[in-house]
Amino acid sequence: MPDEPIDRILDAAYASFTRHGIRRTTMDDIAAAAGMSRPAVYQYVKNKDDVFLRLANRLFGAALVQATAAAMSEGPLATRLQQVLGAKLELTLRLVRESPHAAELLDESARLSGGAVEEFTGQVRELLADTITSAADRGEITLADAKPTEVAEIIMALTHGLELDLADADGMRRRLALGLELLVGGLSRRRTTGAP
Repeated sequence: MPDEPIDRILDAAYASFTRHGIRRTTMDDIAAAAGMSRPAVYQYVKNKDDVFLRLANRLFGAALVQATAAAMSEGPLATRLQQVLGAKLELTLRLVRESPHAAELLDESARLSGGAVEEFTGQVRELLADTITSAADRGEITLADAKPTEVAEIIMALTHGLELDLADADGMRRRLALGLELLVGGLSRRRTTGAP
């Protein structure tokens, strides 16, 4: 069990939110799961919304650290991009695996989770664009008139489409790898043939 009370609270919140969903989870549920009294929990967090946002920031922050390390790693561009997106997708798959309420937890349009999800998605998109820019600067690909942000948007759209059906995680991973190979292959072809 974590030593820091806030970590205990966030771990308890994760267990409660994945079990009951955001709306049905109460501060009593979180306090009980943390092995703390409700007043003790309130010494560290303002309310359930605060707990959820802190938890979301912790989860997304850890995924972003993984994604950043992947972007900075060596290897083919398609592999690096797949690993960047892998950090995002594995978090999604984990939530789907551990909670019948994953859709509520990951909904960009939800009042509570939306801002955190949108910010994380934007950070991943920016990381993809930076990785693509770096690859173009090193001569791995040629963007011609395409902007790195546009290529990143296309990749995010591909990923979003794959996330709509998470029943076959291995199939989703294969389709992501194939999509990225095709995209990077097209950008590499531009470099070697000068094709538009």
